[in-house]
Amino acid sequence: MRNIGILITFLLLTTGVYSSVISIDIGREEEAKKKISPPNFSEKADQEFLNRNYTEAIKNYESAIEIETKVSEKRQLFKKVALSYSALKKPEESLLYVEQYFHSKFQPEILLDSGFDPIRETEKFNATSEKYTSTFDFWSLIYLYVSFIGFYIAAIIHFNKNIDKVAKIIISAFIFIHSFFILHIFLYSTNTQFKFPHSYLMTSGFSFLYGPLLYFYFKRITQQYSFQVKDILHLIPTVLMFGYLLPIYMLSAEEKLKRLISEAAGYNSENSTVFATVVALKIISLVIYGIFIRILYQKSQQNKLLNTENKIWQKNIYRIHFLYIISYSIYGLLILNNQMVSPIFKIQIFLMASMILYIGYSANAQPMVFSGLLSYHKNIPFKYEKSGLTESLSNELKENLIRLFTVDKIYKESDINLEMISKRLHTTRHNASQVINEHFNMSFHELINSYRIQEAKEILNDDKQKNLNIIDIAYEVGYNNKVTFNKAFKKDTSLTPSQYQKIY
Repeated sequence: MRNIGILITFLLLTTGVYSSVISIDIGREEEAKKKISPPNFSEKADQEFLNRNYTEAIKNYESAIEIETKVSEKRQLFKKVALSYSALKKPEESLLYVEQYFHSKFQPEILLDSGFDPIRETEKFNATSEKYTSTFDFWSLIYLYVSFIGFYIAAIIHFNKNIDKVAKIIISAFIFIHSFFILHIFLYSTNTQFKFPHSYLMTSGFSFLYGPLLYFYFKRITQQYSFQVKDILHLIPTVLMFGYLLPIYMLSAEEKLKRLISEAAGYNSENSTVFATVVALKIISLVIYGIFIRILYQKSQQNKLLNTENKIWQKNIYRIHFLYIISYSIYGLLILNNQMVSPIFKIQIFLMASMILYIGYSANAQPMVFSGLLSYHKNIPFKYEKSGLTESLSNELKENLIRLFTVDKIYKESDINLEMISKRLHTTRHNASQVINEHFNMSFHELINSYRIQEAKEILNDDKQKNLNIIDIAYEVGYNNKVTFNKAFKKDTSLTPSQYQKIY
């Protein structure tokens, strides 16, 4: 019995020691685990948030952000911090984390969360909402409409076989760029650009093409200019611009989105400097080419071969573009001086839209004006298609006809008619009519009136004392009565002779 008791005692002691050892080991393991595992700041922060202890919640959320490695988890922590600051009615701090959330994933819908109600009516919240939330109004829809109309017009002009090939390529490209720019304005003004990140800077590469395109268009239709290799030099600014922007265009959609958000938040000062530089250079480009275009335009207005429709077309295009240069220059100067640009910016867009719609109207109503002087050489009316008049004879008759008008001033004869013209040209009445239609793109009576009115304007311009009688001028240039003269003069100048005399 004594041996059995000793054995039991030994077993009990052994078991106790073993249990103690196990307890010590478990305790050490738990302590080691506590040292290895970081504290769960997120759960603690959530608890504090539920208890409305927002200050403590923010501290724990920010600690959780520092150690969190998963992007999706970090994004949710940004939102929770933003909501916590919102609950404390601190909009600036709250919106800072909202923008960090957007950098991770652009979901402006989170601004609709009721957790932002405490700061929803603040100026900062409204400003952020306007920057990132898609909004559509009357003007933005007009922008979209005009841009699509512009693309349609560009296509119609480009595929019109009756317009000079070179002229239509240039003017259709000019309209396409305008339309593209207005489409970009639509994306920008509605914040839709955030949904289409590849729209970032999509029109900047064309900044230096507005002036050259219109300049060469005027040169083509007023001087029948043929392009030379040296003209490629005019594209150097555009090529350099695309070369500079190429690395940006090659970025992924995510990278472009980050840049868009940074610019909206006002963080990307480097891009602001680049933008200001591009604006300044574009102003210089527009002004220089504007001077070139003006010189071509003034020469063209003195060309008697151009009919009234062509001159009005060129005048309107020139005036709209000239007003655009002024508005963009003012807009650029305001930007460079960090001043408000909204009103002048809208005027600039209005002028671009006017250019598109006017060219669209002209493409439908009088497509022949797009070719200018070239239309007289390349478009033979249907009724003359089977005429036996050769090209060499046609050109000879044209030169003789111009001599009759410019040297002999046959238009001053009040009884002038097509039969008299054909006799003076020693050709048939039919040939005389064909030459006038082909080379001057107008009827016989329109040609007579154009020379008579031009002569009348020269007389009025030379009358410095403004004491000439209108009826005497009418008789001088070939009209039989004042009524016909007034009607023809007003059709050409939109003014009566008396009004013209007072103004000029």
